[in-house]
Amino acid sequence: MVLNYIWIGFFLIAFVIACIQLFVFGNVQVFSDMLNSTFDSAKSGFEISLGLTGVLSLWLGIMKVGERGGVIRAFSKIVAPFFEKIFPDLPKNHPAYGSMFMNIAANMLGLDNAATPLGLKAMKEMQESNPVKDTASNPMIMFLVLNTSGLTLIPITIMVYRAQLGAANPSDIFLPILIATFFSTLVGFLSVAAYQKINILDKTVLGTLAGLIIVVGSMLYFFGKATQNQIALYSNFIASFVLISIIISFILAAMIHKVNVYDAFIEGAKDGFQVAIGIIPYLIAILVAIGMFRAAGAMDMMIRGFTWFFESLGLNTDFVGALPTALMKPLSGSGARGMMVDAMKLNGADSFVGRLSCIIQGSTDTTFYILAVYFGSVGIKNTRYAVICGLIADFAGVVAAILIGYLFFH
Repeated sequence: MVLNYIWIGFFLIAFVIACIQLFVFGNVQVFSDMLNSTFDSAKSGFEISLGLTGVLSLWLGIMKVGERGGVIRAFSKIVAPFFEKIFPDLPKNHPAYGSMFMNIAANMLGLDNAATPLGLKAMKEMQESNPVKDTASNPMIMFLVLNTSGLTLIPITIMVYRAQLGAANPSDIFLPILIATFFSTLVGFLSVAAYQKINILDKTVLGTLAGLIIVVGSMLYFFGKATQNQIALYSNFIASFVLISIIISFILAAMIHKVNVYDAFIEGAKDGFQVAIGIIPYLIAILVAIGMFRAAGAMDMMIRGFTWFFESLGLNTDFVGALPTALMKPLSGSGARGMMVDAMKLNGADSFVGRLSCIIQGSTDTTFYILAVYFGSVGIKNTRYAVICGLIADFAGVVAAILIGYLFFH
C-alpha cells in the first residue's frame, strides 16, 4: 500500500512540476523529455534485471550450499546465550527462539527468501504466548527492530547491481556497509532496550556488545589513520579475502555434512534465475516513475533544496545526491533500490554518490514494510513503540553511512 502511494505520487508530482515548467517558464520540451524517459527507464530496468541473472545465480547457489551445510544452525548456537538475555519475556526453551535465530542468521547471510518465512513463523510462535493478541509484545518489538535495522554480513544484491552497472570492484562497499549496518543495529537495539529496561550491563550482553564495538572501533581507527589509497587497498583485500573465505567455508561445511555440493549449488542458482526475472516488473515500474520525476525537474529541485539547507549549515554537500535513497529506504525496498540504481546510472557506479547510495541502501532495511508484513501476519494492530525505534535505527544507519562514505571514498 505504501509503495502504491509512492508510485502514484512520483507521477502526479512529475506532472505538476512539468505543468509549471511549461506554463510558467515556457519549457515546451519537458513533456517530450518525460515521455522519452519512460522508454529509456523501461529499457534500463529490463537490461539491469536481466544482467543480474549470472551473478545472482552464483551467489544464491553459494548461499544454498551454506544453508545445507548447517551454517545457519551454527550461527543460531553462537548467538543463543545473547538472545536469551535480550528476550527476557520468553521462556528459555520457547519454540520461537529457533525460528528467530535462524531468521536473523539468514538475514546476516543475505538469504532473504529463507529469512522471511522463518520470521513469520517466529511471530506466530511469539503470538501464541502474547497475552494481548492485538498488541505487540516486548519480544515481538525487539525482534522486529533487529530485523528493520538490517544487519547484513554479505550485501549480495547490492554487489550484484554494482557489478551490472560497471563498478571496477563491486565489493568495495562490503566493509562500509558492514560498519554502517552495525551502528544501525546497535542504536536500534539500545533504543528498544531503553523502552523495555533490559539490563545491558549483564555480562553476556555487555560482553557481546563490547566485543563488537571493539572490533568495529578498531576498524574505524585503522582506516581513519590510513591514506585514501591504503583504505582502498586494505578494504578491497579484506572484502575479497572474507568473501572468498566464506565461499570455501560453506563448501567445506557442506562436505562435512555430506551434502551434495553441486546439486545444492544448482538448486540455489535456479532460485537466482527466478529472482532476477521476478525483479523485472518491479524495477521497471519504479525506474519509470523516477525517470519521469527526474525529467520533469522535480529531482533536481529536491536536491537543490537539500543542498541549500546543508550549505547554510556550513556542511559539505557532496552526499546530497544519495539522500533520495535514504528517504525512500524506510518506506519501500524496491523504491530505494530504484533510487540507488538511478544514482549509479547518473553519477557512475564508482562515483562518491553512487557508492554512498549503495552504503545507505545496505545500512538499514524497509521499516514500514517489515512492520506491516510481520505484524499483519498475526493481526497486531497496536505496534506501540516499534515504529519509533525502527526509525531511530534507520536514522542512525543513514548518518553512519554518510560518515563512513566520506571516510572510505571521499
